[in-house]
Amino acid sequence: MHTLSKFIVSLLLLMGCSFVQASDELVSPKEASVLTTDKKAVIVDVREDDEWNEGHIAGAVHIPLNQLEARLPELQSYKDTSIITQCQSGKRSLKALELLKSAGFSKVASMDGGIVAWRKDGLATQQK
Repeated sequence: MHTLSKFIVSLLLLMGCSFVQASDELVSPKEASVLTTDKKAVIVDVREDDEWNEGHIAGAVHIPLNQLEARLPELQSYKDTSIITQCQSGKRSLKALELLKSAGFSKVASMDGGIVAWRKDGLATQQK
């Protein structure tokens, strides 16, 4: 095998390992629903105000992503609770997950597919 081919295979293996780790940090909307219903987790919705007002998950804490770092003290009471970050489709919630982990929150996951997947699974939302 050529050196370049070995490098590419190694790189792909490394990327695959990181994807496996990332998938451990994802929960499905149905899993999130069960965890929050059983009071085993709290959802932190990081969407903007207009998105939140269109419909959100009952009981979720609303902190837009661009305010999350400044509003971390509001989440201190959840430091030892499982937190599930959630946005529209799952991209911003992954950024929120990383921010929370870097701030010392150890039990953090992101809801795979965001509120779009939540609704697709037939789960209820409420409006402001």
